[in-house]
Amino acid sequence: MSEVLIMHQNLYKFDFNKFVITNIGMRWSRLLGFNKKCRHDSVPIDADYYYCPDCGELVENQWYLVRCASCGLKEVATIKNGEVLPAEHFCHNCGSKGYIVERIEKIDCININYAVLIKQVVKNETDEYTQSWVDAMQTLNLQPKLLK
Repeated sequence: MSEVLIMHQNLYKFDFNKFVITNIGMRWSRLLGFNKKCRHDSVPIDADYYYCPDCGELVENQWYLVRCASCGLKEVATIKNGEVLPAEHFCHNCGSKGYIVERIEKIDCININYAVLIKQVVKNETDEYTQSWVDAMQTLNLQPKLLK
């Protein structure tokens, strides 16, 4: 029995000094701007697509609205850990905990009080490569070859 307790205590061993040093290092790197990502604050919210003037990336404004799954009432939405969730954990109309997240193409003055905005960077999916021709006919009397 005592062997089991000793093994159990070793599983939850916590090094406080290491924890403090890594947390302080992460805070300083965040304050000094290491690993800094652009938040696209300069992108206007009324544009569907817009190039960010700070970083130059193409940004798409995506509006999301949360509705109750049973009665369809609009609920105030929030973003937690990158996920769109209702601000309240239940519907005030019917008491249901279920919800549906729907994307809105255009925001209007009615839905702006309930919707949340996610600024998504648009990635170009095409592969870019450069080709060049070697003129080997003049030197070796061969057919031109395509180099990749």
